[in-house]
Amino acid sequence: MKKPIISAPIGWEAPMISDVLFFQEGPGVRKWQFREEGVKLLNVGNINNGELNLGSTKLHLEESEANGKYSHFLVDEGDLLIACSGIVVSNFHNKIAFAKKEHLPLCLNTSTMRFKPLDENVINLNFFRYFLQTEIFKKQLQRLITGSAQLNFGPSHIKKIALLLPPLPTQKKIAAILDEADSYRQKTKALISKYDELTQSLFLDMFGDPVRNEKGWEKKIATEYYEVRGRVGWKGYKKTDLRQDGAIVLGATHIQSTGVIDLEKVVYLSQEKFIESPEIVVQKGDLIFVQRGNTIGKVGLVRENMGDATINPVVLIFRPVNANPLFLLYLLMNKELNREFVNSNSGSAQPMITQKFMREFMFIDIPLNLQNQFAKRVEAIEAQKAQAQKELEKAEELFGSLLQRAFKNGLEQDVKD
Repeated sequence: MKKPIISAPIGWEAPMISDVLFFQEGPGVRKWQFREEGVKLLNVGNINNGELNLGSTKLHLEESEANGKYSHFLVDEGDLLIACSGIVVSNFHNKIAFAKKEHLPLCLNTSTMRFKPLDENVINLNFFRYFLQTEIFKKQLQRLITGSAQLNFGPSHIKKIALLLPPLPTQKKIAAILDEADSYRQKTKALISKYDELTQSLFLDMFGDPVRNEKGWEKKIATEYYEVRGRVGWKGYKKTDLRQDGAIVLGATHIQSTGVIDLEKVVYLSQEKFIESPEIVVQKGDLIFVQRGNTIGKVGLVRENMGDATINPVVLIFRPVNANPLFLLYLLMNKELNREFVNSNSGSAQPMITQKFMREFMFIDIPLNLQNQFAKRVEAIEAQKAQAQKELEKAEELFGSLLQRAFKNGLEQDVKD
């Protein structure tokens, strides 16, 4: 084995990954080779939340080509699969999954890799899955790809990375403990998803599909539900006016798919420039709607007073007019309705939904008392969801603590240059 580049605890080894594992990146399959049927091609988007989901896969290879020219890229049951391109470092742990029998036949594609043991008596693949989530692995990897905001790597990088390897029984024990902790957090995530599904189901039960309108509601124009406010270009300020503090500037990146606005990473506008644009000051109860970019149609609700806050040119403010903000949120988040918004894309170089379209759109007309009934029931569901979210935070903390403890001695050592 090669000379270790990280310090191992007593009784452990620190081999290079290439000494104990076979790994391989998929081929660069060309667009003209894609087929609607045949052997599925693995893509980065198929690996999410530690699971492999091929339900949305549309890319295939002809069976003769997959079993011929690309046969050595065919995935085997039990292979450990990862996405290795365009991945945010903090989300890498979600882009790792095992291939199961029901996933096959499946062919690797570019930006995906697979791992398998050279000798199962030396390394446990499930243990290695957890090693990939450690700071030891990420620290080495990031040193090799300095200058990139995202993880973009391949076999040439993996060959230069070492891992911590205890005796096989210890590997299996560590993996079993982490499996149990991971199962706890996954069950909690599933419960939160159930609450989201319950809210969507409640909307359909009360109001039906807002596009098909099978309940026969009257229609009314959007401006009877909300007032539209937005910037034109960088109206009122330039990028150079952004600061480390001041007035919060909300954009598309702050809106989560659940309608929550996340202020973990925000930029600020100087107070002088903020005061110059009073017409686009964000208030509690406003809805922030993504008008342009790759996430058009996404919407979030301002649930608390943010203090001084405004928007960038990518999003719009929808200010409710004699309407319940929580009802409007779930109306705008409805999948069928949202699809109509996205399909209205003006066809410009950058995807965009025009303000005119969102002002003139005809919605089902739901009486305010029913909106309020819906919102009250949603608040009860969200209170339960908030409790589950706290449990998830505890589960994540427990898992992270166990992961750190499992590799503690290695984490206390700096990766050698």
